[in-house]
Amino acid sequence: MNVNSKDTSLTKIGVFYDGNYFIHVSNYYAYQHERKSRISIGGLHDFIRYQVAEFEGTEERLCQIVDAHYFRGRLSATEALNKGNTLYYDRVFDDILSSEGVTTHYLPIRTKPTGERQEKGIDVWLALEAFELAFYKRFNVLVLIASDGDYVPLIRKLNSLGTRVMVLSWDFEYTDENGNTRGTRTSQELLEEVTYPVSMHEIIENRIKKNEPIINNLFVQKSAPGTFVKRTTGFANEKPLTTSRASGAPKKESYVKAIKNGYGFIHGDVRDVFFYHSDLMEYDFNELRVGDKVLYIEEELSDGRKIAKEIEIIQSNYQPAY
Repeated sequence: MNVNSKDTSLTKIGVFYDGNYFIHVSNYYAYQHERKSRISIGGLHDFIRYQVAEFEGTEERLCQIVDAHYFRGRLSATEALNKGNTLYYDRVFDDILSSEGVTTHYLPIRTKPTGERQEKGIDVWLALEAFELAFYKRFNVLVLIASDGDYVPLIRKLNSLGTRVMVLSWDFEYTDENGNTRGTRTSQELLEEVTYPVSMHEIIENRIKKNEPIINNLFVQKSAPGTFVKRTTGFANEKPLTTSRASGAPKKESYVKAIKNGYGFIHGDVRDVFFYHSDLMEYDFNELRVGDKVLYIEEELSDGRKIAKEIEIIQSNYQPAY
């Protein structure tokens, strides 16, 4: 054998997403972090190939994602219909996953008699699929996007196959609209079991690396100058809905009075009306501006507070950066 010959064998990568965890992280960067942008699936896959090449001591072109799977609980159609634009954004995200070659796996979320939503079986399903596919497809590296210590038995099984495991983890905290501290912490036991632990938050915040293309491309890029159009459902001669899609209740007209991290307030008749980013219909929260005119359904909570649902933007003050 020629000692100067170069190893050109392919490094096969399998990627497995804990969907709820990924959405939680993506929402943080979209609504709480200064980046104000979601995680890009394509950019994340490029980063994975780059990082695997670094760890494996090979060329990036020889590191290829041969399989990618996304697991998440999903609301029933009836429940989603009552949550504003949930169905629309679920379909948009499905299209993105499909375009990046990610296979989706959904289990219905069960609602208890108390009204609490319960997601059971996702982690078990992910673990079984990951182990089976690693066994049959012989991944060199399996990438797990998760934080839960429940995946430790999976990693130990993968280690027994000789499959190296990389975990992409994020640790962060923020204060929500009610003043509660929220965030995520990755299981230390999980990180200790894997071959390649990658602290994504440290890489993203690194002052030297934070503006490198491989890091910037982790986030969804804003619309190019001059291409901004108001989001609609795409029908010709479309007009704003003056009644709720779900209940048929009449909508109120007002304007956005304040915008916070992931939530805001609409000017109300007596008190300002709270709204959450997910209740905007087919519109990017980060393009919302104070003074934007809106149509919305007003609902009252048990404590008397008013909240806005099914919010349509009928006049926007957003101007793309040139």
